[in-house]
Amino acid sequence: MSKPLGDAFEARALEFLRRRRLRLVARNVTCRGGEIDLVMIDERGALVFVEVRARSGRQFANAAASIDARKRARLVRAAQQFLATWRGALPACRFDVVAFDAGRIQWLPDAFRADEA
Repeated sequence: MSKPLGDAFEARALEFLRRRRLRLVARNVTCRGGEIDLVMIDERGALVFVEVRARSGRQFANAAASIDARKRARLVRAAQQFLATWRGALPACRFDVVAFDAGRIQWLPDAFRADEA
């Protein structure tokens, strides 16, 4: 997927999550070994690491299923590095996925846990 197309899906995911009362903390956080598309805070104060995935057709696995164990491990490492720079008490954290399959959006809160990566 091209960078402009990926950016467009991330922007759509960001607006979708904002309408659900999440607030943006950071976008495209690059850490050694990985990248986090969106970092947000939910209405309860939990820090949410969001992976945005898109598939244009149905000939491959759906977008959410494309996040394999290796990708999950990279997201967890990136989140740990991000948290190492966090000031103050660490909030509760979770990993969400916003998936676009053939144009349809699906939000998977708490899609996986750090100890499952």
